[in-house]
Amino acid sequence: MATTSTPRVRLPAQAKPGELIEIKTLISHEMESGQRKDNAGKVVPRKIIKQFVAAFNGKTVFEADWNPAISANPYQSFFYKAAETGEFTFTWKDDDGSDYVAKNKLTVG
Repeated sequence: MATTSTPRVRLPAQAKPGELIEIKTLISHEMESGQRKDNAGKVVPRKIIKQFVAAFNGKTVFEADWNPAISANPYQSFFYKAAETGEFTFTWKDDDGSDYVAKNKLTVG
C-alpha cells in the first residue's frame, strides 16, 4: 500500500501582540498498526506517526507523543500567544524514520 501523507495547517496570517490564536493541524495518514493483512494475506507493515512538534522561529512551542491507538488522519489543535512575527514549522515524525513538514508564517503587528 502506497501512502501519501499530506499535512494541513490552519492559523491566522496576522495577529495582534499578545493575542491568543488557535492553530489546527491535520495530516492524511493511514496509521497502520502492523496487525492487518492485505488481500494476499501478507501483513501490512507498521507505519504510525509517533510524534508531532510545532516550533516558532526554531523554538519548540508544542510537542505531543502519539501512540498506536491514534486514529488515521490525526488532528491536533493548540493555542499560541502571539508575540512576534515569524515562521511556524510543524513536523510529524513517523516510526519508519519519515518526517512530514509544513511551514506557515505569522505576522504580528
